[in-house]
Amino acid sequence: MLGDTRLPALIVNSARVHDVRRLRRACAQAAVRTGWRPPLVLSTTPGDPGSAQTRRALEVGAGLVIAVGGDGTVRACAEVLAGTPVPLAIVPVGSANLIANALGLPVRAVAALRVAFGGRERQIDLGVADGFTFAAMAGIGLDAAVVGATSSGLKRLAGWVGYAATATGQVLRPRATFTVRLDGGDRLIRRAHSVTVGNSGALPGGFVIMPAARLDDGLLDVVILAPADPLGWANVGYRVLTGSRRDDAWMERFQARTVEISAETVLPRQVDGEMIGAARSLTATVRPGVLKVRVPT
Repeated sequence: MLGDTRLPALIVNSARVHDVRRLRRACAQAAVRTGWRPPLVLSTTPGDPGSAQTRRALEVGAGLVIAVGGDGTVRACAEVLAGTPVPLAIVPVGSANLIANALGLPVRAVAALRVAFGGRERQIDLGVADGFTFAAMAGIGLDAAVVGATSSGLKRLAGWVGYAATATGQVLRPRATFTVRLDGGDRLIRRAHSVTVGNSGALPGGFVIMPAARLDDGLLDVVILAPADPLGWANVGYRVLTGSRRDDAWMERFQARTVEISAETVLPRQVDGEMIGAARSLTATVRPGVLKVRVPT
């Protein structure tokens, strides 16, 4: 590495930030107050949500990377920073902001920048699903179908409500047969809508579907959703809203370090709200404690 480790790098999803110059001024003020240099500002592109920009920040010796965007931007930055001593801070401006919410980060940019320069550091896990790093969740089936069916415009306008609106038209899709193996154990065969693997436990909107999930426990959480009718979906919804840990044939939850999922047919797949190629399988593993993040003191 070259350069000054007191240099922060601001990785900005300009599609989500209306006034980059104002953001840069706010970041520079927060940086200088705490002994950092004014930030290096790097914008993401439609073809690169932050990976190349984060690599550039490391090349010039940045001592802090601040991701300004949604879960896709956070994921791209985290993938590059994993295993390095450089911490990641987040200014959440996405439609879901799953990792920012799980870390308890403030939603206002000025407050989030105060955490970036004055917060404490925490080591968290990351997951890898078929070569794609994820910080929050990866899934195959219904959850990915909802992500794929929610337009970017609806995400920008309605945030997590856009996902909820799209989900109402997806929940009656037919179930598929899934085979799930946890840490190489016995095969679980289920007729279900989706299998989701989480490093954090909340859906967009803050609805906790995997209450045992922790970002730093060295485990992945798994939820199998299998309601067969509207009554089943109502039951699942009630348990999610109330934080219930009760499982049954409609919703089962597990923990493992390696999760192997196969399906009888090709299904959509997603990592942190970004679509990856549809396939018949998804294998996820955990990378314990590989990422430093800034969180509130």
